[in-house]
Amino acid sequence: MADKKAFVTGVTGQDGAYLSKLLLEKGYRVYGLLQRSTRYAFENLDYLGVTGDVDYVEGNMDDEASLINAIRRVHPDEVYNLAAQSFVGVSWDQARLTTEVNSLGVLNLLNAIKNFTPTTRFYQASTSEMFGNSADEQGIQTENTPFHPRSPYAISKLYAYWITINYKESFGMYCCNGILFNHESPIRGLEFVTRKITDAVVRIKLGMQDRLGLGNLDSCRDWGFAGDYVEAMYLMLQQDDPDNYLVSTGNTHSIADFCSAAFARVGIEDWEKHVFIDPAFKRPAELHRLRGHSERASEKLGWKPRVSFEELVNMMVDADLKRLSPAD
Repeated sequence: MADKKAFVTGVTGQDGAYLSKLLLEKGYRVYGLLQRSTRYAFENLDYLGVTGDVDYVEGNMDDEASLINAIRRVHPDEVYNLAAQSFVGVSWDQARLTTEVNSLGVLNLLNAIKNFTPTTRFYQASTSEMFGNSADEQGIQTENTPFHPRSPYAISKLYAYWITINYKESFGMYCCNGILFNHESPIRGLEFVTRKITDAVVRIKLGMQDRLGLGNLDSCRDWGFAGDYVEAMYLMLQQDDPDNYLVSTGNTHSIADFCSAAFARVGIEDWEKHVFIDPAFKRPAELHRLRGHSERASEKLGWKPRVSFEELVNMMVDADLKRLSPAD
């Protein structure tokens, strides 16, 4: 029997790299969509040692013709759409670009699948940002929590969520949404607050900088490990029937908690003197607290997170320490 073929958009990102590694280990032939560029960024795939094992196809999410060509060429068994303009803060300044990639790009991809490989199974990377500050009395979000997006990024993702459901219901396609809460790793981009913290902590420890500017230290998130979360993506497409699943750890921590744990890892207890509030990082509409309940993923997929919050922070700090420490 020929190997299954998976087509991964956003293949050079954090999730794309971890997912590619997982699928390759399971015997898939993995194809990755590369946005046309004069220089490709393979650092994340390099870090996981899988760059040379992925087949690459050029195309853009906002160019339907290129997606049609990619789908016709690969004829994938599974498509994982991880491509996005994923910086929440940037989405206010680049709302149209965010919408074109995150919303219309998904529509383009679904149309390509519907018209040329209708039996392909489709995974859409949704986000806990779609909930905004909506939660139950215990401050918890589930698959049934009403959405109230608080950024152009979250709004664009909400369109993608509903168009994915619509194509499942309208055309009988196998389409899943994974509502993933924040997930991090040593290859998280430096633009994201968690990696910004661990990178700065190590630089402060090594005497390379003095202070770290952040936004709201009281914002709380449900943080997990990206390597765990891509397993949930894979499991969603292995079920008999498509469904939408929330993926989270069920625990929430503040930005201050993350700072405290990261500084403690390098032996700095008085972390507050190294951190200051920078008004430049204040969002026009703040999302205060996220905490997910992933009972459906646990019961139907058999999925549970393995890496704890403390282990995740330590993993990220240790990786940045190894990267930034002077060679012997």
